[in-house]
Amino acid sequence: MSPEPAHDSDFSAVIRLLADAALPHDDLAPEHLRHFLVMRDADGIAGVVGMEVADDAGLLRSLAVPEARRGGGLASRLVDALEAYARSAGIRTLYLLTTTAEAFFARRGYARVERGTVPEAIAATPEFRSICPASAACMAKALVPAPEPAAVA
Repeated sequence: MSPEPAHDSDFSAVIRLLADAALPHDDLAPEHLRHFLVMRDADGIAGVVGMEVADDAGLLRSLAVPEARRGGGLASRLVDALEAYARSAGIRTLYLLTTTAEAFFARRGYARVERGTVPEAIAATPEFRSICPASAACMAKALVPAPEPAAVA
């Protein structure tokens, strides 16, 4: 099972998974799924992660795995895949807000930053403006560009 792009038809399953994980979802519409990845199993969506794009910055959001599937590395695989997708889309830095997963993201190279230092386009997202509480940890990770293929002589 590998992360793959989400489809519009996944919208209700994604919203259900986010609701079950007590994550914000009221601001999402099917068009947001163009920057979402999902993992599927025989039962349907086994994990999701998304990104909002703002110039060369991205807001990592909506990372959720059903409680019964946690601890098996699905969330880590989703984050790794989203980071690769973000790099390929020209994203230089990923930002996120979390009230429960700071240690998880810190282990993956994200570090706390002051909310006031995020790019204006990220700060203008509904998640930053009003959905996530001011007490949420604001974290960022600079993405190293994918290596250029070596020239063949």
